[in-house]
Amino acid sequence: MTNAVPTQGAVLRGAGGRRIGVVDAVFADYLLVRTAGLLPIDLYVPRPDVTVEGDRLTVDCDRGEAYQRWHRPLKRAPHAAE
Repeated sequence: MTNAVPTQGAVLRGAGGRRIGVVDAVFADYLLVRTAGLLPIDLYVPRPDVTVEGDRLTVDCDRGEAYQRWHRPLKRAPHAAE
């Protein structure tokens, strides 16, 4: 990622330039990206995975892979045994 800072409202595009969603919030280590559609989905995209060129935000995958990688990542994280 370059020194440019992503902003709320920016469009995140995937491989081939296809739209994945819009940045809803910018945090220190990830972007909260909301997909378009009847039932929007929140994606938690790590900032190191985002390339910023001017006002263009891109990642190296398509929408389907973005969903697999970044939808509810904490639910898939290992948890301590109770």
